[in-house]
Amino acid sequence: MARAATTSDAFNAIAEPQRREILVLLRGGERPVTDLARNLGMTQPQASKHLRVLREVGLVRVRGAGKQRLYGLDARGLRPVHEWVGGFERFWSESFDRLDEYVQELKQARQEGPHDGDDQ
Repeated sequence: MARAATTSDAFNAIAEPQRREILVLLRGGERPVTDLARNLGMTQPQASKHLRVLREVGLVRVRGAGKQRLYGLDARGLRPVHEWVGGFERFWSESFDRLDEYVQELKQARQEGPHDGDDQ
């Protein structure tokens, strides 16, 4: 049952930290599974299982190149995640705007405030 949830959508697939690391590595271009496994410190079968999950949800594509299979990022599969996270953009923008206003007020208060030695 948990297995089906893992492969059902991009959100569940990227919940696994090692899968996110695979996606980060694939941002740099196509790689064979052996290269991914070596970079992540895992066995080739472990890397292959993660790649299968990522492929099933449309985050990774594979193509044959001679005897090798090269895996590449298919970022289109991240669109639902991007759209969901984008819904929080207004919240973060407003929070950062308020923080910026507060910092500006502090700077102004410091400039207008009493200075050491001015009263003498």
